[in-house]
Amino acid sequence: MTRIIEKPLYTATTLTTGGREGAGVSSDGALDVKLSTPGGGGKGTNPEQLFAVGYSACFMGAMRRVKTADNVRVPDNASIEAEVTLGTTADGGFALAAKLHVNLPGLTETQKWALVDGAHQLCPYSHATRGNIEVSFSVA
Repeated sequence: MTRIIEKPLYTATTLTTGGREGAGVSSDGALDVKLSTPGGGGKGTNPEQLFAVGYSACFMGAMRRVKTADNVRVPDNASIEAEVTLGTTADGGFALAAKLHVNLPGLTETQKWALVDGAHQLCPYSHATRGNIEVSFSVA
């Protein structure tokens, strides 16, 4: 099911040149990165790293919006380690997979999963990936 935006909140605009060995810049100049192929030894970042940072940052924001039965809040020292894997498929194509390792110190296992499960329902990145790539979670 395609989710339709009713009220735009923000639009990011970027310009990329040169593909994986190029550069990318945002229209406001806040982002200006050199790009390189994963594992290629280049001096830049790669799209998988950018996706990992974007997904984990968005997911953290979604966790902060989750309303749980016991009104648990995301601890100030919470963190997310994101792994985004680029690989080949049986048909000779390429695919991504994502793992988010969510660290929520001081919470019970039930509270942690309530936040993660709730965020996975709210997060726009989770909506975009659901049914399209393998996504998994762990909590600590």
